[in-house]
Amino acid sequence: MSRNNKKDEVLMNEDIKVKEVRCTSDDGTNYGIIPTKDALAAAEEQGLDLVLIAATAKPPVVKIMDYGKFKYQEEKKKKEAKKKQKVIVVKEVKFSVKIAENDINYKVKHAIEFLEKGYHVKCRVFLKGREMAHPEAGIEVLEKIWPMLEDYGTRESEPKQEGRFVNMQVFPKKEEKK
Repeated sequence: MSRNNKKDEVLMNEDIKVKEVRCTSDDGTNYGIIPTKDALAAAEEQGLDLVLIAATAKPPVVKIMDYGKFKYQEEKKKKEAKKKQKVIVVKEVKFSVKIAENDINYKVKHAIEFLEKGYHVKCRVFLKGREMAHPEAGIEVLEKIWPMLEDYGTRESEPKQEGRFVNMQVFPKKEEKK
């Protein structure tokens, strides 16, 4: 946990230990390359902080700014970006190789409901025991299901075996904007 805090830590004011820095101001004023103590004096004169922006540059770059306000604006941007993120929910519908026709219809009905709500649907066929020797039976089940889902979603890829499962992912169809 302390390693993460170190990364987030910003060098400010007296913590900047280099002799010379390239200094700019929040309002766009460029001070050029000046001694660190002069940059610190200019920041104190304006009642602002001297913040190290680029430590690896030659000479390091500092900026005279109100650090509290800067930090607040950054947090605000992060929250706004988080609001705009879309969370993708993946619902799973399980089938077996020896599934009855009415069970397929029932489970497909649920998959269609999920797709209509905008969820992604993962159709899985679980292979038991000797069924592992014939994964094409699981692929057949998914190929049988696909025409029922075709009108409601788009298939990510062909059904493929992953361990004991044969999987097929279906995304909801994009609504056309008018």
